Amino acid sequence: MKAPFSVSLIAGLCILLSPNDAPGQIESPKLKPSHGPLQVTMKNDEVIARLERSIPQLMAAGDVPGLSIALIRDAELVWHKGFGVRNTATKSPVTDETVFEAASLSKPVFAYAVLKLLDSGDLDLDTALSKYLPGSYDVGDDARLNQITARHVLSHTTGFPNWRPRGDTMLKIHFTPGERFSYSGEGYVYLSKVVTHLTGEKFDAFMKRMVFDPLGMMSSSYVWQDRYDALKIFNHNLLGEPTGQKKVTEGNAASSLNTTARDYGVFMTALLKGSGLKKETARLMLTPQVKVGRGRDTTNRPAGQPSPYISWGLGWGLQSTADGISLWHWGDNGDNKSYVVAFDKQRTGVVVFTNSINGLSIIHEVIEQSVGGSQPALDWLNYESYKSPSQTLARNIRAKGVKQALADYRDWRNGRPAHELINEAQMNRLGYMLLRGTKRLEDAIEIFKQNVQDHPESSNVYDSLGEAYMVRGNKELAIKNYQRSIELNPNNTSGREMLKKLQRLP
Repeated sequence: MKAPFSVSLIAGLCILLSPNDAPGQIESPKLKPSHGPLQVTMKNDEVIARLERSIPQLMAAGDVPGLSIALIRDAELVWHKGFGVRNTATKSPVTDETVFEAASLSKPVFAYAVLKLLDSGDLDLDTALSKYLPGSYDVGDDARLNQITARHVLSHTTGFPNWRPRGDTMLKIHFTPGERFSYSGEGYVYLSKVVTHLTGEKFDAFMKRMVFDPLGMMSSSYVWQDRYDALKIFNHNLLGEPTGQKKVTEGNAASSLNTTARDYGVFMTALLKGSGLKKETARLMLTPQVKVGRGRDTTNRPAGQPSPYISWGLGWGLQSTADGISLWHWGDNGDNKSYVVAFDKQRTGVVVFTNSINGLSIIHEVIEQSVGGSQPALDWLNYESYKSPSQTLARNIRAKGVKQALADYRDWRNGRPAHELINEAQMNRLGYMLLRGTKRLEDAIEIFKQNVQDHPESSNVYDSLGEAYMVRGNKELAIKNYQRSIELNPNNTSGREMLKKLQRLP
């Protein structure tokens, strides 16, 4: 008898993205802004004891090898602790000194440094950055570069994409700066070049002088340090396999911060206290600059209906709920994930770092048990829970093999309404994670074949299966699937290019 496919199994994996997908493109149909009451009345030791019990259970449920957390209450760092292992191969433990990748949590730290330049009079928020850094930058003759300011960068309203296509030297401005929100790491890179030009310092040296040394963040750096060999986590893929340590030699303001939960907790306490900034400048971080729609990338599509809860300040996402204003941000470098949230009025918050692609599959529960309160940002991000059907399928692939896991899934879904099932986009991302993230080519093909079976009138599912067959070297089947994709969608230009390439092959 087949083992049942059950979404109640306490195991699963987080949102599965192909390398070409921007996180969060699945739009939540309805925000669910409540995660219980804000945890301000429980004693510190009660909250800590609860987290020490629940975090190992959640990590096991979500297949998260390593996690580090810092708890802030009354604007003080009251607890920080590591759980699990740095590396599933060596079983080396996560400790309080373990260094994690902050990923996009790099951005708020840089934003803080930029605001210190504002206080010193070295940078103005609303002066065109091109006046500080003459030249065309990477946008060619697009005159809109002369409209982009530091305020646009810190509020993600530059018009830049998140990242330019791999291999492209040119950067496109997709809309008039200031027109709308669209999340962009490229904007932060541009602003960091302005800052290093102004100060004459290398980027990491600038951050050390402006932030790390004054706040005592002694484990933090935007570039690799030799001591990280023994301290830093290894990232982990869909199958729980270590995928290495990123050893960045050139700092990136948007993504390359290495740090500990303790260090980032210290940074958060400084923000909640307003340390290091003029009072009016510190408030700018918590002042909405732009409303945010449901999607993060609006460069090539409408922004959608603005969220009633989410806006963007300077360097931070902002939540406005019955609990007041809270600042938040997330990090996602692929095989590691992180999250931070802090409530201004209550001066409470939490920092969570993980070393796994699955890290945010348990974040709802961690946040609920650490700070609670309204958390619409988590619904806006829309990472799947470890309990979801697609996460359960992913776990079963790891445990049973892809054919048995798919058979169990087909049995389980009989008679269930469509909204409970794995949708086309989720199945497609799972296939790409197997194809590109874990190099499980045959498993990926089986997933793509299932998607074709479930969605025979979708151009995209045939395009994905065609790509997998091309990687396998099966020219005939690759051509067949690309042809079907183009029949269903004549505007599939990338599919046409791949088909021409395949037809030229001997």
